[in-house]
Amino acid sequence: MRSTTYIQARIAATKAQIEAFEAAILAFADGANQSYRLDTGQSVVQVTRADLSELNKTIDALYSRLAGLEARLYGSAVTVQPGW
Repeated sequence: MRSTTYIQARIAATKAQIEAFEAAILAFADGANQSYRLDTGQSVVQVTRADLSELNKTIDALYSRLAGLEARLYGSAVTVQPGW
């Protein structure tokens, strides 16, 4: 049984995580910062410029999760296009 309230809460939590990870990436954009305190609401970690690749992968995964949750909530299908 699908709980609309639960899915809406997961969507809000996922959006908050996306914003936290995007803030970390933006902190490195000007080149002045070498480290950033990333607080996702679930954990707090120190990340560095060397972590940018992993941060981007995490954001991609979070957007995928968000799309899936929104598809469940709104009843639409998720279409995946191959990368080639």
